Amino acid sequence: MGNESPILPPANKAGQRASIALAIAVHLLLAGFLFYGVRWQTKATDVVEVELVRATAEPAAPPPVAVPPAPTVVEPPPAPKVEPAPPPPKPDIAIKDKEKPKPPPKVEPPRPRVDPFQEQLKREAEQLTQRKQADSAAQELSQMKAAQAAASRNKAIADYLGRIRGKIRGNIVLPPEIKGNPEALFDITQLPSGEVIAVRLKRSSGNAALDTAIERAILKSSPLPQPPQAELFSRLIELRYRPLDD
Repeated sequence: MGNESPILPPANKAGQRASIALAIAVHLLLAGFLFYGVRWQTKATDVVEVELVRATAEPAAPPPVAVPPAPTVVEPPPAPKVEPAPPPPKPDIAIKDKEKPKPPPKVEPPRPRVDPFQEQLKREAEQLTQRKQADSAAQELSQMKAAQAAASRNKAIADYLGRIRGKIRGNIVLPPEIKGNPEALFDITQLPSGEVIAVRLKRSSGNAALDTAIERAILKSSPLPQPPQAELFSRLIELRYRPLDD
């Protein structure tokens, strides 16, 4: 025991300081409670004086004029919007109509082999036929033109001989007592100018006096009328004559 030091250790000094501070705080808190408690009691004993004053009656205000409320405008409900009926769906042709079965592919028969030689013969035969047809048509046309030309020539010759007969008739002196209307046939040879150079009785009318009278009239009618076309001139003319023909 004699070896222990009388000086306290630092840890015990710190504990004492904390105890002292705590005691001081408790005293201060208690003093505060006491001060505020006494002050509250003092305020409770204060007397409050109230002066009552009779209120005078104020004139009554006029009743407010009732303003009729403005009529409420009731808007008509909007007409219901009519939606157009949707168009009927277009039928799907592909669905409506049953799909037609596809026809089977057409199988073309094999083309026959063409022989060039036979084709050449065929072409030549066709060309020959066409040439024959063309020649036949040309021949028919030529014959038709020749017939037309012959008819025109014959008419021109008939008109020419008629003019000759007319001139002879104007120069004939008919014998008496002619029975019927006999025909005499004469060959007359003439020049291009129409001058008569010979007269020959080719067939008698059966009346010698009539034949002689016709021959004299032919010679007296020289020169004979000219043909309308030079190519119609003929050196030898065969003339049929009937005395009573017009």
